[in-house]
Amino acid sequence: MTEKPLISGIVAEFNPLHLGHRYLIEQAKQSSPGGLAIVMSGNFVQRGEPAAFYKWPRALAALRCGADLVLELPVSFSVAGAERFAFGAVSVLNALGCVDRLVFGSESGDVKTLFLIAETLLSPEFETAVKNRLAFGVPFAAARQAAAQELLGAPAALLEEPNNILGIEYCKALLRTHSSMRPQTVRRIGSPHDAQSLAPQTRIASASQIRQRMLQNESFASYVPEEALPIFQRELLAGRAPASLSSLETAILARLRSMSREELSQLPDISEGLENRIYSSIRTSASLEQLFFSIKSKRYSHARIRRILLSAFLGLNQRELPETPAYLRILAFNETGREMLRVMRHTACLPIVTNAGDFAQLGSDAKAMFETECRTTDLYSLCTPEKGPCGLEMTCAYWERKDFFGNSN
Repeated sequence: MTEKPLISGIVAEFNPLHLGHRYLIEQAKQSSPGGLAIVMSGNFVQRGEPAAFYKWPRALAALRCGADLVLELPVSFSVAGAERFAFGAVSVLNALGCVDRLVFGSESGDVKTLFLIAETLLSPEFETAVKNRLAFGVPFAAARQAAAQELLGAPAALLEEPNNILGIEYCKALLRTHSSMRPQTVRRIGSPHDAQSLAPQTRIASASQIRQRMLQNESFASYVPEEALPIFQRELLAGRAPASLSSLETAILARLRSMSREELSQLPDISEGLENRIYSSIRTSASLEQLFFSIKSKRYSHARIRRILLSAFLGLNQRELPETPAYLRILAFNETGREMLRVMRHTACLPIVTNAGDFAQLGSDAKAMFETECRTTDLYSLCTPEKGPCGLEMTCAYWERKDFFGNSN
């Protein structure tokens, strides 16, 4: 009997895809003869912002840089905190039924220690240690770090680095879902996550640095793979990028001012009466930056506040959030990806969607999730320099509109 070639999976935003991302893809591809699947955030990302480019050209850029199959992480997971983001992405890879390994970047490069930390964070002992500190009025983040330090010792320091944190959440998701995928980590190279200046003697800029250069109309060509650069340049020239919330500032503020305390309390990631702080700040803020600054505190990070307020604008409600993805949305694939799809037809435990028409055959949960994607994409199309029309989810898949995205080969 012939052994199945190894297939690997990566979770990414590619906002935009840069040289560090290509390095991760190359490392994953070295021992993945069966192909490489990417679960990629759609049009909105975990920072609580629109992605700089539409999801379709970002998926095409991933193919050009070595990916074989790109699937979408639904928006209710892509704009969530690290735990829900990782759980949703791992759930997508699990549902493919053919992925053997999850590859992710980290500052530590030590997958055994990251997995040990994940096991500890899921243990009853850790839960008890956190509760004991909360009972004395210690803020949650501080209680969590102190409990980790008590149970783990020196390895707890890894919880202070953003990519380590996300890697640990991937490991937690593997454990929670009893996944058969094995974790593998690649040490991050180049500028740190969200760094504002380039690391010495490196061409590997962070995605934040590249986005900043785009917004300032500065060249970023030397910081992205040459295979992806023409795709990004075409989108910029067409006015479809970079996307930003700035053009929707008044609309977002208007939406927030119309919401009651009760409606705010139902937003994702609201806790500890945060809706009251948001409600008060909305009434004294005349800009988004002023609003973010007014709400932010040691307990509530800037990113968390951005995600909550973006969820309000997008119409995401805690009561309606799905626990897991309801389908497998294919954004792009090459010939190897086509072979992976053939395998998935027999192994996947969720419906596989390759075009918008497929949703008509699906159940109510899948249809509701897709309706949310349609609504949020319609809003995203107002974030770009040249505003787009409604209905792009139904018309702009790259395999249907070669004039929009070019040839995928």
